[in-house]
Amino acid sequence: MLTEPQAVALQQQLRQRVVPEDAFVGPIRIVAGADVEYDKHSDLIAGAIVLLDADTKTVLEVATHVMKAPFPYIPGLFSFREMPPLLAAFRQLQHRPDVLICDGHGLAHPRRFGLACHLGVELDLPTIGCGKTRLLGQYPDLAPERGATAPLTDEATDEVLGLVVRTQTGINPVFVSVGHRISLASATALVLAMSEAVRLPETTRQADAHARQALLAALQQQ
Repeated sequence: MLTEPQAVALQQQLRQRVVPEDAFVGPIRIVAGADVEYDKHSDLIAGAIVLLDADTKTVLEVATHVMKAPFPYIPGLFSFREMPPLLAAFRQLQHRPDVLICDGHGLAHPRRFGLACHLGVELDLPTIGCGKTRLLGQYPDLAPERGATAPLTDEATDEVLGLVVRTQTGINPVFVSVGHRISLASATALVLAMSEAVRLPETTRQADAHARQALLAALQQQ
């Protein structure tokens, strides 16, 4: 297992491979969602990858994997804990998605290399970070209507880390950032398209539900 300094060094190395612009061919037809679920009373972690039709939001395929957490809980290094079950689930898929939306962050990360970046670089796949909470950065007041956005910026450098996006009128926003091989504008448009009726993208809702189910099933077998 990597030490904390080794993991930080690897993040800094892999960060150089992130492509923060649209680098995919053809229309987006299959969108993946990725999420993990932890058990508070054991070291089990479940990862789920769910594939949805981009137009109908129909679930096309689900893959899950449950294992012992392979890395300690260290802020800023969550991808080393969450990647292994997600990669194991991804390898089970019969179809390859056109883009993947992570329940987490991409460039909106202290070292500009969150889970969405790590997965994207590892899989060479367009990825988007869509977090429920802010990891870092500041943003101005956001209009209350669906579709309102505001830049999420680094407080020290004013670097744009992502966009704060209100997916539903009057509901708390989500935090969208580039993972790999997609622009911030395209990432934001897709998150809004996948969040037609509720706050979170349907990809995240489905992945969360299946990760929970997989973890519960594993715990019941113990």
